[in-house]
Amino acid sequence: MPDWSYQTIFRPILFRLPARISRAFTLGAMGAIGRIPGGSFVIRTLGHMELSPLLERNIGGVDVVAPVGLSGGVDPCGIAHRALAQFGIGWIEHGPITLAPIESNEPIMNDYRSERIRYPSYFENDGADAIAKRIQRPGHKLPQFVRIAPMPEVSPEEALEQLRSLMRKLEASGAEGFYLDIASSAVRSWHDVLAIYSQLPELAERWQITVPLFLYVPLDMNDERMLELLGRAEFNLWSGIVIGESSRVGDDPSDIAVMTEAAARIALQKQSPVTGDYAVEVGRDGLKLAETKIRLIRQACGPDIAVKAGAGVHQPEDALQLLEAGANGIMLHSGLIYAGPGLPKRMNEAVIYEQASLAQAPEFPSFWRNWGWMCLLGIGMIIGGLLAWQIGATSVLLPYDTAFLGMTAAEIVGANRYLLYFMSHDRITLAGTMLSIGILYYGLARYGLRAGQHWARTALVTSASVGFSSFFLYLGYGYFDPLHALAAAVLLPLFLLSLRGHKDLPSRLPVNLRNSRTWRMAMWGQLCFVILGFALAAGGVIIAGVGITHVFVKTDLDYLCATPEALNAINPKLVSLIAHDRAGFGGALLCDALAILIIALWGISQGARWLWWTLLLGGAPGFYAGFSVHIRIGYTDFIHLLPAYIALILYIAGLILLYPYMMGAADSKSTG
Repeated sequence: MPDWSYQTIFRPILFRLPARISRAFTLGAMGAIGRIPGGSFVIRTLGHMELSPLLERNIGGVDVVAPVGLSGGVDPCGIAHRALAQFGIGWIEHGPITLAPIESNEPIMNDYRSERIRYPSYFENDGADAIAKRIQRPGHKLPQFVRIAPMPEVSPEEALEQLRSLMRKLEASGAEGFYLDIASSAVRSWHDVLAIYSQLPELAERWQITVPLFLYVPLDMNDERMLELLGRAEFNLWSGIVIGESSRVGDDPSDIAVMTEAAARIALQKQSPVTGDYAVEVGRDGLKLAETKIRLIRQACGPDIAVKAGAGVHQPEDALQLLEAGANGIMLHSGLIYAGPGLPKRMNEAVIYEQASLAQAPEFPSFWRNWGWMCLLGIGMIIGGLLAWQIGATSVLLPYDTAFLGMTAAEIVGANRYLLYFMSHDRITLAGTMLSIGILYYGLARYGLRAGQHWARTALVTSASVGFSSFFLYLGYGYFDPLHALAAAVLLPLFLLSLRGHKDLPSRLPVNLRNSRTWRMAMWGQLCFVILGFALAAGGVIIAGVGITHVFVKTDLDYLCATPEALNAINPKLVSLIAHDRAGFGGALLCDALAILIIALWGISQGARWLWWTLLLGGAPGFYAGFSVHIRIGYTDFIHLLPAYIALILYIAGLILLYPYMMGAADSKSTG
């Protein structure tokens, strides 16, 4: 469920369902995909979530592959952790976890207009035993942290015993760190909270806890109390600090707007954190509170302590804001729900861009290193396409074609006046597709491969590998085309030379930072091109399959006013010649489609003007060739051309919707 499908199709539907049903459906579907063989590969392929080594870091003594983690509130039952682990995150949190399960059937409220979610029970969870089993069999290799809390309304002694039991059980199961959530829990007074903290260093040593411990600070905790905790002697116990993402809802459970300020005020009046279980809200309103707390922590504790936060992070710019304030890691919750599954990737790209922009720009490889050879291959395809178009629009048949048939073009026309037109239509559509391929290859090589972009190299290698293989489809009908063979012999070395010495480099182009209207429009444009890519690929496979089997479809025979038997009667080699053209066109269309599909899945980015022009110029000759030749020869059957009409609509709509995003200026960080 990448952003181009989530923002356009699934989010509008899911947000109309009750929140618990929507969450269960979404996580259940992702979990099912993650569990099937190859499911994780499908998720990574659709989202292109591969992580760069530039994202790796150590946070609080634990090595992570990315600075973005998943909050326990996103998937409290762990249904989809295997799938979510493919989203470009560096760790997964479970919690808050209490010793015994705490259930709630009250509705979750989703205020999608202001991007806030209200959970009726902060402590709702499956309990320690269920979480321990889940940690033992995670289905992924990411570090797992557990946010643990005492049960509601317990004494300090009971709280400490419960914490001991939780850590012993969960560490044995494989937890790699604990967030101790005591100040949020329902102990009876602030004095009790301090009493628990004061005993933790001695007890932790006695309990022989070997994994890092993190102090969990509620988002709406009064700043004076937070600083009091940070200044206590037991502070050396902590490997890091985690700032929560939720704030307590006010006394009126129907008032979703009563939030952070009221929660802090009520806590001060009662001289205790919270009494009993309670409703909380997560949403974009928490960003400023989180940033303030990060800065206070840095002032009080210096740069060495690890800090994780994530309240209100709904777009990459929010993550950069917290990282610049002093956070080492970002915890995602509500932002993943409102922005979509691609948010971790977008955040990672923003972090990589920040790092890459500070480093010295690498020197581009020389033309003859690798990318130049692919440019030449693209130019060769363009030249070949122009020659094929010229032949298809004039003589149609080449000397070796007439030699193979033992018939001249005039004799073919005499036998069936539509045959030569039909063969011209096959060859001109093939020529247009070759031009499209050549333009795409040149653009991808000149601007993508040269800059070390992994996705561009993947698009070129995948498409070209299929393209060269498809040159020999026509052999299935026993016809050897010397011109095709010569083209393959000339272009294949260029392809092989283009594979040398590649090194993936981080993009130095500015990245998208905001969930703007332009970005949301671009998701629709990307969806159009993804559908177009899949549709063209399916069309290429079908056309190639028909070309090496039945050769004709019903509308073809209707246009020709003939049957296969009648065509064989004209010349037994005629069908083989036509089949070779059809199979070749199907293979070329598949080759073209794969390049378009990978561009649509992985390459669409803000400010990528060159790519928008490449898509425009690359698609134009293919569509023009297809429609112009059908009109010229009078083969205008609506059913036959319907797939082409749909493809053209997707192509034009995609370009229009992507134009503001790809042709406009990239986002710049807010200075306000």
